[in-house]
Amino acid sequence: MKMDKRTQEEMNHMEIIIGKIMRVGVATAAVVMLIGYILMVVKHSTGYPGRTFPTTLTAICQGIIQLKPYAIMMGGIFLLILTPALRVATSIYTFFKEHDKLYTIVTTAVLVILLISFFLGHTDH
Repeated sequence: MKMDKRTQEEMNHMEIIIGKIMRVGVATAAVVMLIGYILMVVKHSTGYPGRTFPTTLTAICQGIIQLKPYAIMMGGIFLLILTPALRVATSIYTFFKEHDKLYTIVTTAVLVILLISFFLGHTDH
């Protein structure tokens, strides 16, 4: 399938956006994790008793509000996990704009599986 010049320019633009999403997402996650680590060193505490840490999105958000270092670091990890999911969502848009039905469907299925795993992947030990 041959693309016209405008479509090719749009695709190049989307590739640049996807690259920026990945760089900004990873950098943001690293900064958040570093802030949590610095806070842990300054406070001499993780904010949680023993070897426990927040494992649910609710617990992470509550811990971030309370400035608990482990919660902030887990928030950074969560951002790191969300970065490729955002890239998948952006790819869906790109494939849709290209009128590539197969890749739009497959990529949408991948995003749905990622979202399901985010919400159902937590288990209590």
